[in-house]
Amino acid sequence: MTLEIVASTVRSCVAAERGGASRIELCAALGTAGVTPSSGMIRAVKEAVTIPVFVMIRPREGDFIYSEEEIQTMEREIDEAKTAGADGIVFGCLTTDGLIDKETTKRLVAHAAPWPVVFHRAFDVCADLSRALEDIIECGCIRILTSGGQPKINAAGIEMIHQLADQANGRIAIMPGGGVTTEVVPLFDKSKITNVHTSARVNIDSPAANWPSGNIFETNWAETDESTVREFCTLWK
Repeated sequence: MTLEIVASTVRSCVAAERGGASRIELCAALGTAGVTPSSGMIRAVKEAVTIPVFVMIRPREGDFIYSEEEIQTMEREIDEAKTAGADGIVFGCLTTDGLIDKETTKRLVAHAAPWPVVFHRAFDVCADLSRALEDIIECGCIRILTSGGQPKINAAGIEMIHQLADQANGRIAIMPGGGVTTEVVPLFDKSKITNVHTSARVNIDSPAANWPSGNIFETNWAETDESTVREFCTLWK
C-alpha cells in the first residue's frame, strides 16, 4: 500500500516522511480544498524530505471550470512546480455541465509531460463517475483521487470506489481520499486499492490565544501528526 499525505507546510511534510508515508501531495490553503503552493514552499519541502512530492495546481478556490486566462496561469504554475522540483502534478478540470473537461485536461497533461498527472476530487462532482473515469484515462492521468462521489468517505463511497477500481482494471489507480481515517482503511479491498490519501492532521493550539490584547483572527491550525501517519502505515503490515 502507498500512503499519500496531503500537506501544506514543511512541518507536516517532515512529519509525514518520519511517520512512514510514501508520498506527499503539497498544496496551500487546505481549508478551501487546496490551491497551488508557492514555488518557495515547493523548494523548501523538496529540501526537507526525500519522498516524492506531487504538487496541486489550482489557481483559485471555488469550482473547477477555468477560463483561458486561468488555464494559462495553470500552465505557468506547472512550469514553476517542475522547476522547483515537483515529482508530479495534481489538478482537475470540469465543463459547465459537470463533465470532465477533456480538452483542457489533455492540454495540461501534455504541458506537464513527462511529469505524471493525478486528477483530484473534482472527479467526485461529476454526474456519471463511470463515464468520467473513462474520460480521465483517455486524457492520460495515472491516478484519480476520489471519495466515491460522496462529500466524505462512507459506505456508499467505498462501494463506488471498489466499482471504479473494477472498471479501471489496472488502467489507472483509484486512490480513496476525503475523510479517510484509520477506521475506514480496513474496509478497502487491498487487492483493488493500493493507494490511500489522508491528511493525518491534529489541531495545534497557538500561544497567540493568550495575547493580552486578544486577537480578532483565527490563530489555531492543524498539522500532520507523525504518530497518526505511523498508525496508518501499521494497518498494512
